[in-house]
Amino acid sequence: MLKINKLYTSIKNKKILKNINLNIKNNEIHILMGPNGSGKSTLSYTITRKPYYNIIKGDIIFNKKKINKLSSDKISKLGIFLSFQNPIEIEGITMLNFLKNLKKNIKYKKILKYSKLLKINLDNLHRFFNLGFSGGEKKKNEILQLLILKPKLIILDEIDSGLDIDTIKIIFNILNYYFLNNKCSILIITHNTNIINYINPNLVHILNKGKIIFSGKKKIINYIEKYGYKFFNKKRICI
Repeated sequence: MLKINKLYTSIKNKKILKNINLNIKNNEIHILMGPNGSGKSTLSYTITRKPYYNIIKGDIIFNKKKINKLSSDKISKLGIFLSFQNPIEIEGITMLNFLKNLKKNIKYKKILKYSKLLKINLDNLHRFFNLGFSGGEKKKNEILQLLILKPKLIILDEIDSGLDIDTIKIIFNILNYYFLNNKCSILIITHNTNIINYINPNLVHILNKGKIIFSGKKKIINYIEKYGYKFFNKKRICI
């Protein structure tokens, strides 16, 4: 579904990502972890072509189509969804109007159904978009948009950051249900080593200093928790 080949990127002439290779197949869940400032969010912004995130060389291929030069809106229409680490607030447009404009012919009953699944306060639908919302409410709104858009590739940038345990369970129950009932793949960017209690990844990748330094099964998260990321800087690791 998503194939990244020898990707190098920069922001304002500063090199960030260096020789990134990543292959996410259909119906796979991947987790991306790494220290702060290692380039995890940069990778998500580069895939979705956020301005100022420049590709120096390499290819990003989605469903056999090269998307390096596509704009963010066109990439979204192809079926790639990115949830933001810090969702924006928009004054002047209500949540409901925003959601109705996300997808043509979306019915109010469907929005209500998804909102109830996420245990969203229905009064929030008539408030300005994310304005004054708590962190958990904003993250639930990100998942609500996902359910409406029905993407093929879901990129979640620290969707679990700062959330209480009940909200994390709600969000990941919905994600697991969506994954099982839709042909999609998921890339989760997180610092949370407890993530494997809520979702079962095919592969876990460690990104450090702009490079993917290790990839493996979910048990490597136990090593991260026990030894930290420095453990994976060793030249020879057998896990």
